[in-house]
Amino acid sequence: MLFAKLYCVGLLLCVRPDTARLTLAEVVELARQNSIDAKQAITVRKTKYWQYRTYRSNYQPQLSMTGVVPGYSKTYTQVLQPNGTILFQPVYQDNASLTLNFSQTIAATGGTIYGETQLQQFNDFKNKVILYNGVPYAIGYSQPLFQYNSLRWDNRIEPLKYRESKQAYIEAQEKIAIAAEGYFFDLLLAQVNLRMAETNRHNTEKILGIARIKYDLGKVSKNEILQLQLEQLNTEKAEGTARRDLEIATLTLRTYTGEDSADNIVLSIPDIISDVTISTDKVLDEAYANRSDAIAFVRRIAEARRDVALAKGQNGLTATLTANLGYSNTGPTVPDVYHAPQDQQLLQLQFNVPILDWGRSKARARTAEANEQLVEYTVEQDKQTFKQQIVTQVSLFNVMKDQVGLTARADSIAAAKYEIARQRYVLGDLSITDLSIAFQENDQAQRDYIGALRDFWGAYYQLRYLSLYDFEKNEKITYK
Repeated sequence: MLFAKLYCVGLLLCVRPDTARLTLAEVVELARQNSIDAKQAITVRKTKYWQYRTYRSNYQPQLSMTGVVPGYSKTYTQVLQPNGTILFQPVYQDNASLTLNFSQTIAATGGTIYGETQLQQFNDFKNKVILYNGVPYAIGYSQPLFQYNSLRWDNRIEPLKYRESKQAYIEAQEKIAIAAEGYFFDLLLAQVNLRMAETNRHNTEKILGIARIKYDLGKVSKNEILQLQLEQLNTEKAEGTARRDLEIATLTLRTYTGEDSADNIVLSIPDIISDVTISTDKVLDEAYANRSDAIAFVRRIAEARRDVALAKGQNGLTATLTANLGYSNTGPTVPDVYHAPQDQQLLQLQFNVPILDWGRSKARARTAEANEQLVEYTVEQDKQTFKQQIVTQVSLFNVMKDQVGLTARADSIAAAKYEIARQRYVLGDLSITDLSIAFQENDQAQRDYIGALRDFWGAYYQLRYLSLYDFEKNEKITYK
């Protein structure tokens, strides 16, 4: 923690007016608002929503109008004569019609109840004859028999798909957080490396100046001067490399988050969430309640069973019963069509019975049943993987939480050790080799601390993604 405080103080001294200071939470929020991944997630959510609306519309009443207006034609056409010969006669007419249809599907049976009204006008321009024909109203019912009922199965599966898509959108937001966290720590480490490189170069220059005075007094050897000069060159190279890495990491973070309000970005080192306790049972409960994968387990089995029903519905006897009752009439004027119309009735049964298909129907059904069993086994295996992933991640998070404290202590010790070593070298009580070792240990301890923080926050955001649960606020994660 000592290093974090010193690092933040150093940044405050060098922050320019055109610099944006960002926390981890702010970077994550910027990514959720501006990243291409966020825009893609919104688009996918909209697509799934309208697909769901399309499914829902299949169960609502449908009203449509069809027609042919005009139905004009002027041509020659063949006309069969009473004696069996054909004459080509001129045709000059208009045959127009309008039909208003109403229909309502019944999910429980797969049938359709419908009604219609129709009006047709026939105008023979050559003979100057106008006739009207129409159906003032008619109602009917069409019922498939012994067939696959797609409406009933869609009513089971489509709501699951929609719920799955809503949870998938939340997961997409959490994946964005995981990616943003990675880019955050890439830039944070680059900034830390640059700050260390600048500090190390400055300290090496001061030590080299002191060593030259000692060399003139005959207290140090030429080899130590050369070693320090080499150290100085290495620190300059490290500073150049750190500046290059900083530019790359900054550009990457800007590209992903869309942060363009300032010329420079300075990140604040995040603290760990010390008061959060995460148990495996809690994460598992939330994961099974919230994750799209948990919904997909149910949906995949339902789809496999639907396929079995479809295969069996295409085998054996299939039939469709249609009944229609209404009125129809004809006349030289429109009112005649609606005056004293005549009964119109229809009762029809269409069927199909396969007599010889060489076992195709049976093979189709057996294939679907075998696939259903395979899906059940696959889902069971995926459930085990799902659970194991969560158990492993919870264990990793708890380990990373402890590691942050240990690396913070190691960082403080290494910093103190390096400062003592530097002072001892100035006093002539330490070799250049020991000073170089303390120098390297200090740098590594600082990097280890940032690395431990990265592992901790990476594990935390991964747990949020796996459970869709906010452990800081103790509530399920939702997005508008």
